[in-house]
Amino acid sequence: MRIETFEMERWQSKWEHRVSYNLSESGVHPLSFEELVPREELERLLKLRLGYIQTNGTKELKQRIMRYYPGAGEGNILVTTGSCEANFLLIFSLIEQGDEAVFMLPNFMQIYGLLRAFGAEVKTFTLREELRWMPDLSELKRAITKRTKLICITNPNNPTGARLNDEVRGAVIDLAKWAGAWLIVDEVYQGAELDGRITPTFFGSYEKCIVVSGLSKAYGLPGLRVGWIVGPEKVIDKLWSYKDYTTITISGPSDRLARLVLEPEMRERILERTRRIIRGNLDILEGWIKENGLFHLVPPSAGAIAFARYDLDINATELAHRVRERKGVLLQPGDQLGMDGYIRFGLGEESDRFREALSLVGEELKELRAG
Repeated sequence: MRIETFEMERWQSKWEHRVSYNLSESGVHPLSFEELVPREELERLLKLRLGYIQTNGTKELKQRIMRYYPGAGEGNILVTTGSCEANFLLIFSLIEQGDEAVFMLPNFMQIYGLLRAFGAEVKTFTLREELRWMPDLSELKRAITKRTKLICITNPNNPTGARLNDEVRGAVIDLAKWAGAWLIVDEVYQGAELDGRITPTFFGSYEKCIVVSGLSKAYGLPGLRVGWIVGPEKVIDKLWSYKDYTTITISGPSDRLARLVLEPEMRERILERTRRIIRGNLDILEGWIKENGLFHLVPPSAGAIAFARYDLDINATELAHRVRERKGVLLQPGDQLGMDGYIRFGLGEESDRFREALSLVGEELKELRAG
């Protein structure tokens, strides 16, 4: 098996701790331990023994997760080390050489790379800026055939921040049923909606639907490395056996903290913090775009990201390299997400630093435009 370079992750891993400003991040700036953990819980954590915990997820954590997926029980949930492990386990277990899979673009490209590595024939369909980042349904219908084994979408979408409307959502489900295909839905931005209306989960919409989520994006807690898969019990049980070959279990402290985060009152407080950060920074970004005149943005409706098209004759990665080298600001080039000519701006930075970073990017763009 050959693994191709995961360009986005290589880009971020190489540079994110070596720049002055990081606008490539796709979540909000993380909560501190002190902000998250009440004093009484800290006392209990200090007494926690650091051994293995239940490998598919503790009963207590599963019960908290299932609250947010109507109809789900403990047997429908597998707890994973971040949503990246969840994605890996799904492709590892479901795809064999020669299978046909359909993948949404633009997107977080981990599953795309894994599909190719495991020998799938990958077909794509594209979200359209002129349709406010909805797909052309005729293109979607052409992509899906009776051979299609897997359909992979992200909702809310990374990098556009768009939420599928009811018509598209229904079409995706109907086409998956028609093909008899597994429908995998990445829902890691559920809860980060600017208007506060939680995006309905796809779980329960179709018997072969599997959803992935976690605490890294909407919750601002990537350091906990807690994700989960919600799906049919037989699939979840199978995935657990595959997990024996990967991380075995999440850490005990992460389990305890995840339980705390997913208590309804705490969860709402954390998600409102996320919304407040992204609303404020989106206002700043839209003002900056209007001022510099080089970008066009369909505003995101969810997620700590914005995907903006630029009017410059330069490849996105080349543009991001230039800004990083000259101004110390890390941007996320769109070609690493499946669409050149765009930059994904992370909206999760502290507002003062966000303004400073955009000012530096603007300086470089003026120099570039001047030749």
